[in-house]
Amino acid sequence: MKYLLLKHYRGGPEPVIGFAPLDRWQPERIDAHIRYMRDFADRLVGTGEFVDEKALSPEGTFVRFDGAGRPPVTDGPFAETKDLVAGWMIIDVESYERALELAGELSAAPGPDGEPIREWLELRPLLTGFPPAGE
Repeated sequence: MKYLLLKHYRGGPEPVIGFAPLDRWQPERIDAHIRYMRDFADRLVGTGEFVDEKALSPEGTFVRFDGAGRPPVTDGPFAETKDLVAGWMIIDVESYERALELAGELSAAPGPDGEPIREWLELRPLLTGFPPAGE
């Protein structure tokens, strides 16, 4: 079963208390945070559970088709993904329980004070197929 772990940094069901955006952290704290995530990914490579990961740039634009000859709509009155999603990881595990275990472990990456950040991660299963049309 493949799952997507979305790293939000700025929220979840409840905000992370005292959390500062990564660009306000001391350089050594950023290094520790990144090192934790790299070590985590390396361990999952060893167990065969790692698929892929990427950090995202804070820049981004919403784009959609808005009719022939009409300009796309960008940056509307909605939460922007660039403000919410900082990165993602795809894992391939035997069970939902294992996916929960790994998401909890990744949530413990060190934060700006060196303590586990306890960030909310969104865990979403990847679709393995689409239902036939009409169902």
